[in-house]
Amino acid sequence: MDTGSNEPKSRYLQYLEVVTGPLEDKRRWRRYKARTKQLPESYRTAVEAMERYLMHFGPGDGADAASMYEDLADLFEQSAADGTPIREIFGEDPVEFVEAFAQNYSAGRWISRERERLTSAIERAAGEDTGEEERTV
Repeated sequence: MDTGSNEPKSRYLQYLEVVTGPLEDKRRWRRYKARTKQLPESYRTAVEAMERYLMHFGPGDGADAASMYEDLADLFEQSAADGTPIREIFGEDPVEFVEAFAQNYSAGRWISRERERLTSAIERAAGEDTGEEERTV
């Protein structure tokens, strides 16, 4: 199904990507999962827990998410190779660590957009100037 870099995509592949998203993002996800499967059990368990959390609170779009998960695999592969203890990776507060990690990939974070949307809607409802007029001029 791979068309190569110079060959145009068939209509079928174009349609498939409209429905499912870019196929390259899916390939990157599969490579990430294969990499994490090779980790020692304790590291794999930590990655899976972090992955589960990031599925809810991480970047929403494919490219940001794929980059984040690849970096996550890099971090844990290097930590496993160095023998870094799990607690040393996460510190005392795992949520704080994951939130700081996810902040590096904020461009696609749906939760950030929703927070901004909520704040703006409340400001408008309260009759406060949100500065929207200045940006549209």
